[in-house]
Amino acid sequence: METGKGLPLTADERRRIRLAVQEAEQHTNAEIVPMIVGRSGLYRDAQHRAGIILALAIFTILLTTEILGLPWGWHASNAAWLILATILAYGAGAGLGRLVPIIRLFTTSDRMHHKVRLRAERAFAQHAVSRTRERTGVLIMVSLLEHQIYVLPDQPLFQRVPMERWTLVVQAAIGRLKAGDIVGGICQSIQTCGILLAEVCPGRPGDNPDELSNELVEEP
Repeated sequence: METGKGLPLTADERRRIRLAVQEAEQHTNAEIVPMIVGRSGLYRDAQHRAGIILALAIFTILLTTEILGLPWGWHASNAAWLILATILAYGAGAGLGRLVPIIRLFTTSDRMHHKVRLRAERAFAQHAVSRTRERTGVLIMVSLLEHQIYVLPDQPLFQRVPMERWTLVVQAAIGRLKAGDIVGGICQSIQTCGILLAEVCPGRPGDNPDELSNELVEEP
C-alpha cells in the first residue's frame, strides 16, 4: 500500500468485492464498478521541492563552514566543489521525492484530491461506466497512495441525488480504510451505495440485466 504500485489481493478478497457488488445490484437497476489504483498522480513537484530543500540545506551548511573558518572550510578555489555538492544534493533530494512519505509531506490534500478526481474521471470513460441503457453507472475508486476514495456517478444520477448523499458513501468506508482494511472499506462503500441506489433507481422484477462486470478493476 505504501509504494503506490497497487495492492496485492487474494482471490478470496476479489471474490468478496464481487459478491458485494452482486448483492448491492440486486435491488437497483444501477451498475457499480469497484476500482483500486496504486496512485492517481506522479507529483513531480514534490520531487523538485525535496531537491531544492536539500540543495539549499547543503549549500548553507558548506557556506557556513567556510565563514566560520573551520579546518575543513571552503575557500574561493573550492567554489566549483561547492556548486557540485549543491547539484548532487538536489539530485539526491529529487530521488527522495519519489518516496511515498515524501510525496505526502510535500503535497497538499487538495492537490491529491484533485488528482484522484481526474483519475476517476479518466477511468470512468476508459471502462465505459456510462454505457448502460439508462446511464446509471457508478464508479467507486480507491487510490492507495493518496489514501482517498472517490465516488463518481453518471450524470443522470448525479443530478438526481444530492452531493451530501454521495459523500455518505465515501464516509462509510473511511474508518476501515484508515485502519488498513482496504477490501472491507470498499465493500462497505459498495453496500452503502447499493442502499442509496435502491432508493433512487430501484430494480424492476424481470428487467434488471447485469450490464457491467462485477469484477474489481485494478490498475497501478
